[in-house]
This record gives sequence, C-alpha cells and structure tokens, in this order.
Amino acid sequence: MALSARDVIPLSQARANLSELAEQVKAGAEKIITKNGESYVALIDADRLDYYHRLERERIHLLLLDDARRGLADIAAGRTEDADAALARLQKAHASKAGRKRG
Repeated sequence: MALSARDVIPLSQARANLSELAEQVKAGAEKIITKNGESYVALIDADRLDYYHRLERERIHLLLLDDARRGLADIAAGRTEDADAALARLQKAHASKAGRKRG
C-alpha cells in the first residue's frame, strides 16, 4: 500500500484527531505520525500488525532452515572441524593478533 501526503500526520494533529485516524486505519489506511518533521511512529490496524509479525517469524524460520541446509551440505562435503579444535585455533589466532598489535 502506497502512502500519500495525507497519510503523514504531525503528532499534534494526530492527538487532536485520534478517533478519526483510528477509523481510517481500521478501514485500511496506514498513517505515519511525525514529530519535529521526522517520521516518529506508524498507526496501523492491529490485525495487520499481527500479520507483519507472522511474516517476520516465517522469514526467520526460512533463514534458519537455510542455515541448516548449508550446515548439512558442509557435513556431506567433509567441511567440518571438531568444536574444541576450532575454538583453540580461534583463540590462538586472536592471541597472536593481539600480540602483534602490542609489538
């Protein structure tokens, strides 16, 4: 949904017309409320906010599944390392880097 200039409301005007704005939002509009000329908050329908939250959770789940897929591909290709050995290698590299900065 594209926003128009009438969907951008100064905070002082939003305070004075909150009931009217809420009815417009319930009917499908989205409003951006500004403070000192800058975007401050959005006024959206609660059902739409819930929908946005569900979309974000689904996106996170897809990212986790992709990470798992890449991890399984690494295992299948033999690109693995013992966790203790990997931590020791990283700690050694970190200590070596810190030593060069001091020297």
